[in-house]
Amino acid sequence: MKTHKLERWRCDGWLVCCAVLVTSASASLVAARVTHAADAKADSSRVFELDIYHVVPGKVPALEARFRDAAKLQAKHGLNVMGYWAPYGDPAWDNTFVYLVVHTSRAEADRHWREFHADPEFQKYVRSEQAEPLIEKVDTVYMHPTDYSRMK
Repeated sequence: MKTHKLERWRCDGWLVCCAVLVTSASASLVAARVTHAADAKADSSRVFELDIYHVVPGKVPALEARFRDAAKLQAKHGLNVMGYWAPYGDPAWDNTFVYLVVHTSRAEADRHWREFHADPEFQKYVRSEQAEPLIEKVDTVYMHPTDYSRMK
C-alpha cells in the first residue's frame, strides 16, 4: 500500500510540476508579447502638432465658436485633435487659442491638412476670416514624443 501511495504522490507531483512549467511558459510568452507591444509603441512615428493662434484682442470667444463648428470637418479629414484650449490667468496669453493634433506620421499630417483645405466646406471658414479677421498669426510646431513621455 505504501508503494501505491508513493507512486500516486510521484505522479501527482509530476502533474503539479508540469502545470507550473506550462503556466510559467505561458506567462513568459504573454510578458514578451506585452513588452514587444510597448516597444513598438515607443518606436511609433506619431507626431504631435501644436498650433498656437494669436488672436485679435477680445476675439477668442469668436474663434472658439469657429473651431467648435470646424471640429467636425477636421475629424472628417482624419485630423485627430486631442484638445482645444483657451489659456487664462496670465495676461500675456489672454488673446491666445491653442490646440493639439496627433498624426500617425508627418506625411499623414500633410496629406490630411491638404484634404481639409481642399474641401469646399472649408471655404466658409476662409470667408468668415476675411469678413471678420480673428487671427493675427499662427505658430505651428511638430513634435515627437520622448522615450520617457507617457503619451506616445
